[in-house]
Amino acid sequence: MSKVALVTGGTRGIGAAISKALKEVGHKVAASYAGNDEAAAAFKAETGIPVYKWDVGDYDACAAGIATVEAELGPIDILVNNAGITRDGFFHKMTKDQWSAVIRTNLDSLFNMTRPVIEGMRARNFGRIIVISSINGQKGQMGQVNYSAAKAGDIGFVKALAQENANKGITVNAITPGYIGTDMVAAMPEEALKRVVAGIPVGRLGKPEEIAQMVVFLASDNGAFATGATFAVNGGQYMA
Repeated sequence: MSKVALVTGGTRGIGAAISKALKEVGHKVAASYAGNDEAAAAFKAETGIPVYKWDVGDYDACAAGIATVEAELGPIDILVNNAGITRDGFFHKMTKDQWSAVIRTNLDSLFNMTRPVIEGMRARNFGRIIVISSINGQKGQMGQVNYSAAKAGDIGFVKALAQENANKGITVNAITPGYIGTDMVAAMPEEALKRVVAGIPVGRLGKPEEIAQMVVFLASDNGAFATGATFAVNGGQYMA
């Protein structure tokens, strides 16, 4: 049965693959984005998926954006919290702005996006909340104390929220991708990228579509018994 899905950071990389995959299985999809108007316009032209621009780190902007989506498409049944940024640097040199920007976008956004939809999901006795965390939220990563802290926080958010809402037909799960073949990863220095791939047992980067298919499963009726869980999709790079 068709549902309304909202994907944050949904016009590029993993988010774009998720938006497309949800549409392919029949859902009505909205994709939010923060700043790249050109990429968002190209995504909309390619897919026909409506796009909406707001900052997921701003609660009022999220509430207003969600209200617009629901007015145009209907109540949100599936929320994919995918938007994220990096501001890498060793902690002893990290600025407060580097720390705050990552926490705001990668962790505060979970409250900002989920709070406006959770009461409606509870009233309808159905909801799917999926958070795209990271392998580095599980194992940590040198030069990413801010990012690793935020992504670990994502997992705690999922476990607690799942317990609160399981009896209301709402599932809450996290996916922790490893290194995926996106523009961000492709921008890494060649030698660094070779070292990353050498550490992945399956011997390659992941594909955005592989993350997207996990989202499709968790959003479906077949995923109804999975909640509060963390699904590692990392090619065996980290086995928790």
